[in-house]
Parts: sequence; structure tokens; C-alpha cells
Amino acid sequence: MPFPEKITVSGAAGAWGDSSLSTSQLLADGRSDYIVYEGLAEITMAILSRARVDDSEQGYARDLIETIAANLTGFREGGMRVITNAGGVNPFAAADLIKSSDPLVRVAVVSGDDLMGNERILGDAGLPGPPLSANVYLGARPIAAALDGGAEVVVTGRGVDSALVLGPLIHEFGWAADEFDLLSAGSLAGHLLECGPQSTGGLLTDWEDTRSWAHPGFPIAEVSHDGSFVITAPEHTDALVDVRGVTEQLLYEIGDPSRYLLPDVSCDWREVRVEQVAVNRVLVSGAEGTAPPSTLKGCAQVPDGWRGQVLLFVGGRDAVAKARRIGDDLLDRGRWMLERVGLEDFTATDVEVLGSEDTYGPHARGRGSREVILKIGVHHQSREAVNSFVREIPSIALAGPPGVAGGGAGLPRPTPLIRMHCFPVRRGEVETRLEIDGVPTEFEEARGDFDGQPTKRVIPAEPYQGPTGTVPLIAMAHGRSGDKGADANVGIRARHPDFWPVLLRELTPDRVASQLAHLGATAVERFELPGINALNFLLHDALGAGGTASLRFDPQGKALAQQLLDMDVEIPQDLVGHPGMRPV
Repeated sequence: MPFPEKITVSGAAGAWGDSSLSTSQLLADGRSDYIVYEGLAEITMAILSRARVDDSEQGYARDLIETIAANLTGFREGGMRVITNAGGVNPFAAADLIKSSDPLVRVAVVSGDDLMGNERILGDAGLPGPPLSANVYLGARPIAAALDGGAEVVVTGRGVDSALVLGPLIHEFGWAADEFDLLSAGSLAGHLLECGPQSTGGLLTDWEDTRSWAHPGFPIAEVSHDGSFVITAPEHTDALVDVRGVTEQLLYEIGDPSRYLLPDVSCDWREVRVEQVAVNRVLVSGAEGTAPPSTLKGCAQVPDGWRGQVLLFVGGRDAVAKARRIGDDLLDRGRWMLERVGLEDFTATDVEVLGSEDTYGPHARGRGSREVILKIGVHHQSREAVNSFVREIPSIALAGPPGVAGGGAGLPRPTPLIRMHCFPVRRGEVETRLEIDGVPTEFEEARGDFDGQPTKRVIPAEPYQGPTGTVPLIAMAHGRSGDKGADANVGIRARHPDFWPVLLRELTPDRVASQLAHLGATAVERFELPGINALNFLLHDALGAGGTASLRFDPQGKALAQQLLDMDVEIPQDLVGHPGMRPV
């Protein structure tokens, strides 16, 4: 049977809570062979795990599953099949909800990721306590097998996000388990779709160029058998698909681009090429790959006491100073109260005056604002300790300085603080299972044997010759940031190839560590992607306890790229006024 010329896959969700308008948009567009709904993140797993504890029938991203169930007729009429990881920690319950909408729809469930009850794996993981949930990241092969078996909807638990796209491509193109360059290319297509409109104008550094956010266009990948693909979006939307957005998303949360490890392949994206071929059409090619690793990534969500976060509006002259004193004094009162009843001090506290640029550390410029938001976060093993502290907050409006208000939202409730712990899992200890309409189905899983380290290439920086000038980094680069657990990932790309040598010279690990020193990273690694003239930085332990446990207002480091882009860099004088510069 000949392979199709191309397969079109669209991303209808980049997270649990993404726009409900994506499905009708992509159905009306009509080009998609497959629609994927990506609904999981580490912080989402913590939320779903808590939900399952309260109700054994919960534990999946209900709004995404309900959307799929409500649109089965449209998918079938459009010849589209659906893949989602919104099954979360309870994929069988999610599948039951879809079947209840149409008993004739063929639904496959991929399971085996749940490690709860596996004492050997969890014992080797070295967890600090009993987990709320524990899962291993599964790959694309069971998804491909489900489609081979005629499934119209595939529901998985904790699978790798990009596998939602790689699975259909393996099914359609027959890519073998050892065709690593193709598997890497398909994984890259999945990486660019998995966060929804983040590759079609969302989070763009040059946000002013995005016409509007009222009607975001969701991404579509037109994938050829050779692994190259075009990223585009439906017409009549506000999508902006260009090299900037696609390369920013390529860099997003990938860590080492020469060794982006997945269950099906170890990806090397250093020489990927990205080219604008038409309006809202970007061609991506050049991905390489090697054998996948011998271990899979396991993650557990472990409860660790309680957290509370309060927000107060503070206005008037010296609002910043007032807010800082409020935060300090309320924490002093809270500690006195804990001591009074024989409880230990808070495990952790965090105070940020939002509007004074506290998140910029020593590089803040907004010390004189007349209106700010005070955020106080606390962590304690006792729920009542957190609750008693939160109950004291309203009194500051009576006993404190003028100009304080609560915003009318009421007092927050203490919530469980959940820590994420990641650990390697040997493939032989995991049994991935596939059922189609409840019938077990056999398939061949990928085998991993790569455990070596790639040879790290370091491109030397050339010294400047002649006079120099200074510009903000954002004038000659753009970027995007996010989290890798407790680590921060910051990707920066030159706006023009002429600026690439400047990035190599100016953005050293030491310089980046100094610019973001207030984060307290224990180490900064730099990785080079010469194919797109970009650098990727991994800041170890820069996010404190990580997104699921951090008390910071930006626990996932979403604003860090914008902070780094504000630093000044030295450039050769002959680049001043370069047409590729962004006016600042």
C-alpha cells in the first residue's frame, strides 16, 4: 500500500484549560487527518491526582474529554481521528465518558503508565514519602498500534506530549523503530503542536506584531513522508505563523537540544532549519536522531504539607515600602502565633511586591510605583498553621497603613503542597497496555539502548575588531522561557545571522548566571543550535521547588526570557543601525 503524500495533524489544546473554540475552528478548516488534545503538565498531574483522591471516578481533564465526546459526529464526518492524553490518571473513566456519548465509536485506551502499587520501582526512586500519584512517560508505538487497529479516538494517561503526533505519523508512514531521523522529525512536529497556539503567535516576544488575541489560530502540521513539515494555521483567525514564533517554540523547555530524550528516539535538533515559505507557512526540516535511552522518565507527586498565598492591593505614595513592611510584619505576626501554640516556624515563605519588579531582582527599575500588589506565600506541614495565618490577613486593613484593599476575592484556602520527583525507570519494569473497545491488543514497543553522552560541540566566539556600541539584547534577539521541573529553560535566537557571533560572545553561561543571579541557580549550562542561530540555557534549581511546589508568583519561569532580553550587550559598531535590529 503506497504511503500518503502528506498527513495533516492539528493541535486543538496545549493545556488543560485551553480555549474551547479550537475544535469548531479546526473542524471548519477541514484539513486535519488527526486532531490532538494535549492536556497534561506536571502541575496538572498533581491537580488530577488530588481530584481522584476525592472521587475515584475523576482524575482526567474533564472539559477536554467532554469536548471530544460532544464532537464525535463532526470528527467522523470530517474523516478525522482524535488522540489525547487528557486521560490523566484515570484514562478508562475518560474513555467511558466518550463511549457514553456514542457507544459505536471505537475508543482505544493506552495504560501501564501508572506506577502506584509498584513497590520495586517506587522503592528504587528514593521518594521522600508516599506519593499521591506516580507515572512513567510512555511513547508513540501504542498510539500507532491503536490506529492500526481502527481506533477513532485514542485516550492515554501520562504519555510524552509529542507522542500524540508521532503516533499517527508512524501509523500512516510506516516509520520503523530504527528510522531515528524520521522519528526525531515527527517528534519535533509534535513538540511544535503540543502547546497549541504557542507556535502560531502565542507568547511571541514581538507581541505587538500579533494582530489580536481575540481569535487565536491553532497550529496545523502538514507532514511529508521524509519528515519535513510545514506549520500553518486556519485562515480567518488571528494566527501569526512565522520563523520567530516557530523557533521560540522549538527552544521551549527542551534542555539539551542534542539529547532531547523521548521513549522512541533521542532527538538532536541542533541543525534544524526553519524557513518562511509563504504567509503563515513555515517549513521545518533537518531533525536528526539516535536510539532512544534504555530508561524512561518517571514522575511522582508527593504531598508535603500545606501552602497559602494571599494578594493585597497597596496604593498611595511609597506603596512599595508600605507593601514590604506589611509583608514583613504579617510574617512576624504569623511566626509569633505559631510559637505561641507550640508549632514550628514556616517551612518556607516568599514575599513579592508585584509592580516594583521584584521578579527582576537587583535589575528592578520600578521602585517608585504608587500602586502594587503584595503577594505573600507560606508553606507549613500543618493545615491549621497556614489557615490561621491567612485568617489574620484582613486585619492589616484596619491596623496597617492607608491604601490597602483585598480586591474582593475573599480569603484563599490552604491547599496541599505537592512536590514533583523525577527518576529513571528501566524499560523492562514497565508493561504498556493497549485496549481497543475493551479488547487487549498486542503491539511491539520501542527498545532503548542509548546511554552515552553526545560529543558537545562548542562554537568559539570571535573577538571584536574595532569600535563597539551597546544595545539591549532584545534589539537583536528574541526568546522564550519555561520550566524543566525545578530547572529553568531559556532559549534565545538571533534576529539575523549577522547577530549570531554576538550571541556567542556575549551570552556566556557566567554572564547569564550573573544577570539572573537572583534566581539562585546552582549551575548554568549553554547549548548551541547553529541551524537556527540560537542558544538554549538550562538554569539548574532556578525555580526553587519547581512549578508544583514553588511559592513564587512565576513558578514556571515564564517571564525569564523577557528579563534576559532586557540586558545590555556589546556589539561591533558596524552593526549599529543594522536593518535586522528591532527598534527599542
